[in-house]
Amino acid sequence: MAVTMDVGFETVGNATLICHDRGPVLVTDPWISGSAYFGSWGRSHEIPAEQMDAIHRCKFVWLSHGHPDHLSSESLHVLRTKTILLPDHVGGRIFASLKEQGYDVHILKDRVWTDLSDRIKIMCIADYFQDAILLVDLNGRLLVNKNDANDRGWKRFVKRIIKQYHVSFLLSLSGFGDADMINFVDEGGTRILPYAARKYPVGRAIAAETEDFGTLFFVPFSSFHKYQRKDSVWAEEYRTTLADYPRGYYLQSRAILPAFIRYDCLSDAVAEIAPPESPAVLLDPEHFDDKWAEPLEASDVTEIRKYFKSFAHLAKYLDFVNVRVGGKDNVVELGSAQFKRGITFAAPRHSLMLAVRHEIFDDLLIGNFMKTTLHGKWTLDKLYPDFTPFVAKYGDNGRAKSDEELAQYFEAYKRRAPIDFVRHELESRSKHIIRGCIPYESGAYRLGRRMYWSLKTSWRSGVRPQTGALLSRADDRMQSQTLARNGDPLGGE
Repeated sequence: MAVTMDVGFETVGNATLICHDRGPVLVTDPWISGSAYFGSWGRSHEIPAEQMDAIHRCKFVWLSHGHPDHLSSESLHVLRTKTILLPDHVGGRIFASLKEQGYDVHILKDRVWTDLSDRIKIMCIADYFQDAILLVDLNGRLLVNKNDANDRGWKRFVKRIIKQYHVSFLLSLSGFGDADMINFVDEGGTRILPYAARKYPVGRAIAAETEDFGTLFFVPFSSFHKYQRKDSVWAEEYRTTLADYPRGYYLQSRAILPAFIRYDCLSDAVAEIAPPESPAVLLDPEHFDDKWAEPLEASDVTEIRKYFKSFAHLAKYLDFVNVRVGGKDNVVELGSAQFKRGITFAAPRHSLMLAVRHEIFDDLLIGNFMKTTLHGKWTLDKLYPDFTPFVAKYGDNGRAKSDEELAQYFEAYKRRAPIDFVRHELESRSKHIIRGCIPYESGAYRLGRRMYWSLKTSWRSGVRPQTGALLSRADDRMQSQTLARNGDPLGGE
């Protein structure tokens, strides 16, 4: 039977939050059907019928950013009668596209509360990486839907808001690190072991992030996919499972909850949703029209050259980009003729040309079937900060490619919160300098990181008033019961 909830929330799917106030009101990033990243990703778990029904009954849909596991065109099509809420991203690409398709689309003003119902209000913050977070005040409880985003100057502001709430939740991407481009090969074609192979205990990073933000609870989020293409399934080994999230978690004063839950904001009762895993699927690249032996046509090469040359920053940092398709190299000269530093992308023609023509190159990177070789001297962060951000974030999505457009782009974000923006810019430069001098995950780096987190969190000792009993109650409830697909909610006290 259906479970009713007067006011509360549920987390299901990949990055889907459902907020209720006398019925479903808001759903975020609904990836409820189809695949993502040119067929590379499928959903790791099914969405139970009850939550699927709630998604379809929501009035509002919030979309955080343009990645297809968050903005799923196939999923959005069946929700096209809903009111779409968007972050105020500079460039307005998603807004313009959805508006053209006939959707009812509204942009949320940055850092301003908007009422959706009597007991639900939301605040959206967009950042210059074309990501966004959503704060939800749900009957006096705060949900921080951080999804994929990292701090781009908004963390201090958000932490000040979190302090105003006794009960708060951080919903955030976490894991070993496969939800990014990790398919690097050396110049001999041998795959380079990704950082995700170290399988650093996920719970440790979750504990540090939870304490840093100061929320009472952490909910694993935006992390639930599985690989289904034969040319990307190699990355399945590095995917984070549900059992991996709590491993290494060390906090007593703040709790990590299961990934899929329902939370009643009247009784503060938490219950686990136990969706079945999606069936294993293994598909040939040809299923998605990708034929690795298919060569580029002459017109394709022209489009590719125009595409990469349109990003002004690349010529300042790279000498060339080489696209290897059908076993043939196609070199795009960018900087000096010395060819000291460059990239080779080995990809099938169909997906490559879709990525170029539709300006969604990040989707090709994250799919992890394209192989990437770095030539010459690179930073420890490889494609960051000089390739991926300028191509995928500021360029493709932000529509800023020339030097003048980039200057205007960053100035637009800076005007929204000048002090936070400048502070973040200085911190980012400092971190980049340090990362360039000290090998990542070396003994010195780990010591410095521990000292950093110690200083950041030393002032927070103990639990805020009135929350100790809530933590204990949540822990007892989660240990005693699990909510099956159509089970009853845990009763209130």
